[in-house]
Amino acid sequence: MADATFWDKTAKKYAASPVKDIPAYEETLDRTRHYLRPDDHLLEVGCGTGTTALTLSAAVRRITATDVSAKMLDIAEGKRAGTSASNLAFRQSEITEPLPDAPFDAICAFSILHLVDDLPKTLAHLRGQLKPGGHVISKTACLRDMNMFIPAVIKVMQFFGNAPQVLLFDATALESAFRRAGFEIVETGYFGKDKHVRFVVARRPA
Repeated sequence: MADATFWDKTAKKYAASPVKDIPAYEETLDRTRHYLRPDDHLLEVGCGTGTTALTLSAAVRRITATDVSAKMLDIAEGKRAGTSASNLAFRQSEITEPLPDAPFDAICAFSILHLVDDLPKTLAHLRGQLKPGGHVISKTACLRDMNMFIPAVIKVMQFFGNAPQVLLFDATALESAFRRAGFEIVETGYFGKDKHVRFVVARRPA
C-alpha cells in the first residue's frame, strides 16, 4: 500500500500533534455537516487516527472510515473504545480500492488529495463510489499556493524520510481536476489563516 510504511512509523507522533487551528477545524466540520443528512452512509478516506470520523458519527446513520496505515487505525480504534460511536467502521484500504458498501451518500477527503499517486484517477474513483447527487467534501493543501521554496524543502525532508510523497498543484488546478472528473463545484473557500488549504465541495450530477 502506498506510503503505508511512512504513516505507520509516524502514527504515534501524528496522533500526539494537536490541531493547529481549532476554530478553522470546527468551521470545516460545521460546513461539512451542512451537506450531511441523518440517514446518510458517509465514507471518509484517509481518516488517519479517526478524530473527524468520530466527531461526525452523530450526524449520519453510518460511517465507513478508511486509511492506508494499520497503525493509524489501531489508534483510531482505541479512541472509539471510549465512545458510543457504534455506527462507525474503520477499514484499512487504499483510497482507490473499491468498497463493497458503495455507493455512498457522501465522501469526506480531508488532508489527503495532495498525498495520492494520481489525482485524476483518484477523483474518478471517488465519483464511482458516490451516489448521483452526492457530494465529495474535501480540504486539501495546495502546495503551489505556498512559498516558492516549499517544493525544495519538501524534497529535502523526503530525502531524510521525514515527509511522504506529495502532489504539487494550486487551488485552480485542484478545482479543474474535480470538473474534469465529472463533478460540479458547489462551494469553495478557506478557513482560518492558511490560505493554501482549499475547502472544496463537489457534487456528482444526478
